[in-house]
Amino acid sequence: MWVRVLGSAAGGGFPQWNCACPPCRAVRDGSRQARPRTQSSIAVSSDDRRWFLFNASPDIRVQIESFPALHPSSDLFGGTGKRSVPLQAVVLTDAELDHTLGLLLLREGRGLELHATETVRDTLYDGTSLLRTLEAYCPVQWRPVMPGAEVPLADGLSYRAFDVATTKRARFGSGTGKGRVVGYRLTDERSGRALVYLPAVQDITVVRDQLDDCACLLVDGTCWRDDELIRLGLADKTAREMGHLPIDGPDGSLARLALLPIERTIYTHINNTNPILLEDSPERRIVEQHGMEVAVDGLELRM
Repeated sequence: MWVRVLGSAAGGGFPQWNCACPPCRAVRDGSRQARPRTQSSIAVSSDDRRWFLFNASPDIRVQIESFPALHPSSDLFGGTGKRSVPLQAVVLTDAELDHTLGLLLLREGRGLELHATETVRDTLYDGTSLLRTLEAYCPVQWRPVMPGAEVPLADGLSYRAFDVATTKRARFGSGTGKGRVVGYRLTDERSGRALVYLPAVQDITVVRDQLDDCACLLVDGTCWRDDELIRLGLADKTAREMGHLPIDGPDGSLARLALLPIERTIYTHINNTNPILLEDSPERRIVEQHGMEVAVDGLELRM
């Protein structure tokens, strides 16, 4: 299994266009070690030829251009034309704009295969009308995502979605029922090795069984502290109220995940306010001392 981290930041990217928080200032003026990041997404392949995109961020064009394996070519799949592309389908974890606006930038294609839960599809169709708009440009083939079902993708690569409970207020739709947010356990059936993609999680304990025997975990690293945005005067909500478990604290993800025998735990979906983005910060050192990593755009994994 090949995995490419296309984007590792939370909504708004890093730096965020309207923010002058300490990390954003530092990455702009170069006063501290920090690298810009685009909004979170990964690409996965079983053969380094056919690729599946997990979430479609507003930064999708620059992400595709930065990764030659996703470039179109007339030599692909028997030379089917100059607009043949390696992208086979888009798989969604939720209906958040930072994970779905990129779908509109794929409208020039001959068609799009979209994997999403019924709840996510309904939100994108009747709530944001994003799918209605997309379908005016190209056909969209919806593949229902059913948590618990093993779904083959290509050449020994499969996924199993699992529900991620959230109390975050839904901006569109009723927000009731399951399927608003899911994670994915990706398995290379030839090696038996698994990767879990979990860019949004409010409580690790409710998805603990999905992490058993996984070789790599790409996990929600949105905020360091639960009250991070409140302390900075940028919002009046905690990380948990926004659907994200903070890294720090006795019940934070660092303390929970440090106990698990996972080969590689990598934080992604990192908010621009999070001090782990600063490579010389005490918070970054704490993460690394626990044997965990901080994702950066372009990170590649072979499993």
